[in-house]
Amino acid sequence: MSNMTGTLGHALLGLLAERPRTGYGLLKHFEQSLAYAWPASHSQIYPELAKLLGAGLIREGEALPRGGRPYELTDAGLAEVRNWLRETEPSRTVRSEATLRLFFLWLLEPEDAQTYLRAEAERARTVLAELEAIAEQEDPDSPKTRAYRIALELGLRTTRARLEWAEWAEPAVRASSRPSR
Repeated sequence: MSNMTGTLGHALLGLLAERPRTGYGLLKHFEQSLAYAWPASHSQIYPELAKLLGAGLIREGEALPRGGRPYELTDAGLAEVRNWLRETEPSRTVRSEATLRLFFLWLLEPEDAQTYLRAEAERARTVLAELEAIAEQEDPDSPKTRAYRIALELGLRTTRARLEWAEWAEPAVRASSRPSR
């Protein structure tokens, strides 16, 4: 893997492999799909685009009528994202504050722990509804949309499992004793 870019850079290269996009267009695409797996903000995307531009992995296209400039993938950028997909092992490190807090639910009164778990279940229901709405719109008729569907299916299945777990866990804390402190 090139040390010219990180995971966000590779995600941007992958998006630009489909078609040129402005920085704003890339941000919107993140918000509408990739954010479920890898959220990115305006303040992260634009500096990364500058790095990719400097490394020759993307170039700026012709100015658009409204003044923006789309970014385009170069051959080197396509080679970089393909190399990243084929030759590197993804990080399996996961940090989740929501999951970390579960280890310390014993410090709360059972009612407070139940409230936390009900909120986790509600969040899972909300995300599941969003993913199911996306699934209804999807028509996997190209390699790109099939790949997106595969990622979407992982999101659907893991969110359903998280919801099922939260619904199981909420009554389980009812039997807990009060915290010792």
